Amino acid sequence: MPYPERIVCLTEEPTEVLYALGEEDRIVGISNFTVRPERARKEKPRVSAFTSAHIDRILALEPDLVVGFSDIQADIARDLIREGVEVWISNHRTVDGILGYVRRLGAMVGAAAAADEFARDLERHVADVRRAADALPYRPRVYFEEWHDPLITGIGWVAELIRIAGGEDVFPELSAHSLAKDRIIADPARVAERSPEVILASWCGKKVQFDHIYGRPGWEEVPAIRNRLVFEIDSSIVLQPGPAALTDGLDEIHRLITRSVDVLLSSVD
Repeated sequence: MPYPERIVCLTEEPTEVLYALGEEDRIVGISNFTVRPERARKEKPRVSAFTSAHIDRILALEPDLVVGFSDIQADIARDLIREGVEVWISNHRTVDGILGYVRRLGAMVGAAAAADEFARDLERHVADVRRAADALPYRPRVYFEEWHDPLITGIGWVAELIRIAGGEDVFPELSAHSLAKDRIIADPARVAERSPEVILASWCGKKVQFDHIYGRPGWEEVPAIRNRLVFEIDSSIVLQPGPAALTDGLDEIHRLITRSVDVLLSSVD
């Protein structure tokens, strides 16, 4: 066959895309962190985490393609390549990158037309949210917190989603960095200095502790703290560069920004 028939997905994005394209029968293994679609966890064996994988289990599945994400999985890719396995590691970190990823993965399994249509649907949804956001009377300053100790702000596609949804990311210079270590905010006072009006927290799968955020020294006069505009977002819909970020993730960010704008403008009145 000209296209791969036995695919192992080391992250959630390829699983989500292949299911959306109706190509899920090609998947023989998935990441333990996969939650979308929910049925995948019931139907497919889990053979990897994010920074580690059960190489022996993957090899036992006899994959003809393994799909992963980011340089963080370079060691996994190296070990599999040494065993003669074909590996594709994507490294997309923007909204356009997500759309391109959908199209490339679809083409790799012989579903280019379906993937293009899926990507067009995603593009239309992003455009619809952008138009709704453009109609907002105010664009609030938004601090996105990816981790709490140390403080880590959002990656590139998250900052883009915030702008599309109607907000302004307060650390645009940090969002361009792909590695979390390069997005660390060593001094929490730097956040207070940016005076965010909305705080969105998504602690990489860990439940957000609101008392911890509201109680940070020196943050008492931060508008988001003063107006109680701190919100949690499920990491599964925003911290992975797949379709969910452009649908559920974008919708949730827009909903929270819209709600915050109402509060902020009413407080001025």
